[in-house]
Amino acid sequence: MLTCFLMMTMISCKTDHSENTMKETKRTFENPVVYFEIPVYDIDRAIKFYGSVFHFDFDKQIIDHNEMALFPFKNGQFGITGALAKGKTYKPTKDGVIIYFNTLDIENTLENIVENGGTILYPITSIGELGSVAEFEDSEGNRIALHQKNN
Repeated sequence: MLTCFLMMTMISCKTDHSENTMKETKRTFENPVVYFEIPVYDIDRAIKFYGSVFHFDFDKQIIDHNEMALFPFKNGQFGITGALAKGKTYKPTKDGVIIYFNTLDIENTLENIVENGGTILYPITSIGELGSVAEFEDSEGNRIALHQKNN
């Protein structure tokens, strides 16, 4: 998990299979990841879960025939935004990409997760100077992670 967390800061590379060499791709933005979607089966249940755990308010919309609940976002602030997403192509899973949510109190957040029907998958673990991380399964069956910076 630490490797995945640290890799977000590395420059991506691509393989040119015809020459069997690695070429560095040009970065066009300092923060290339700008948006995420968390697949859900039941949008109202997911809104209740994330709202109760993190105290988020969501903006529900229909986008391209899919039910979306947009996470809060303030321009000029650190971080990215995303949505809970329900539609034919959205399938919750514990396999694949892991999204990290910042928290000021990782222990309290994990307690809220369990109280709201989530399951702890990876206990609180120190990652040294970078803080602590943990992973949980949300109400829809997705693997999601938490990150708390050191004080």
